[in-house]
Amino acid sequence: MFRLLVVTLVVSSVGWYSSAEAQGLRGGRGGGPGRGPDARQAADMEVFHYLLENHTKIQRTVKELANGVETLTESDDPQVAAKIKEHVHWMEVRIEKTNPIRRRDPLFDELFRHTDKIKLKVEKTDKGVKVVETSDDPYVVKLIQAHAMVVSKFVKDGFQEAMKNHSVPGKDVSVKTEKSFPVIQEYGGVYHLPDAVQQPRPGTKILVDITAASEPDKLNPAIEKVARYVNIYAGAGKEKVDVEIALVFHGGATLAVLNEEAYKNEFKTENNPNLKLLRDLHHAGVEMVVCGQTLSSKGKSPGDVVVFVDTAVSAFTASVNFQADGFAYVPLAK
Repeated sequence: MFRLLVVTLVVSSVGWYSSAEAQGLRGGRGGGPGRGPDARQAADMEVFHYLLENHTKIQRTVKELANGVETLTESDDPQVAAKIKEHVHWMEVRIEKTNPIRRRDPLFDELFRHTDKIKLKVEKTDKGVKVVETSDDPYVVKLIQAHAMVVSKFVKDGFQEAMKNHSVPGKDVSVKTEKSFPVIQEYGGVYHLPDAVQQPRPGTKILVDITAASEPDKLNPAIEKVARYVNIYAGAGKEKVDVEIALVFHGGATLAVLNEEAYKNEFKTENNPNLKLLRDLHHAGVEMVVCGQTLSSKGKSPGDVVVFVDTAVSAFTASVNFQADGFAYVPLAK
């Protein structure tokens, strides 16, 4: 009979379910999880907690086989032994219904995707369970063996180990520490994280409200943050996705969008340090408007504004209109 490890024996409830799994997951064997109620969740978590809290009372041995592992997990404490057996029973049920556990952990997530290739022989003992877990698939054999090692660490260290993620054998998990600049060069560098959660979504609309002033001879840091937003959607996730970004300048940030001559006259600087990046953002498709009310209050006119930034009646009306059009509001005070 095909099942997944009893061997999940001491899996932590720490990070046990993903957000979707909090509502339950159910599907067919080896076919990927589906959604559905999970009446066993609370009871299973209670057992998992109990086993982790009592990990020092558990003895476990693992023998590697050419096609899998042989494990013996037992306890001299009758209550702990009973919980081990209870856990085994409900893990078998979860596997039969492809109702995964601990899916935030890459190794467990990957293992549950191959339940149809795992063969288990489960034998209850007086003090626990003996399991022979094998597969005819070499890749799945590696998953089985890696999983057995992790479970042994759970037994050894309890919650301390359960709070860790565990890598899939053969998968590169090294951290990429080099920044990239997929669209905006020199500014707003990002790291490529294709396997991270909350990936950029296609069709996103973002309204960035920029209000903070900066030193006149230095780039306004809020503008560089916008460059990072552009680069995130272009290359930080699994794939490049389309995004609409609009900027509204007002308050102390109003004069950041003055043209070169107007800016130099206002601040007595050699140039406007914001213009190069603002131009790059314009070329990347970012829409930019400045508050006409604040602009006028500072003695400036639309003619003093750089050509690719439009003057709005007010930041207030621009913000209301953009949000009515489905833009998510992101304030940048600095």
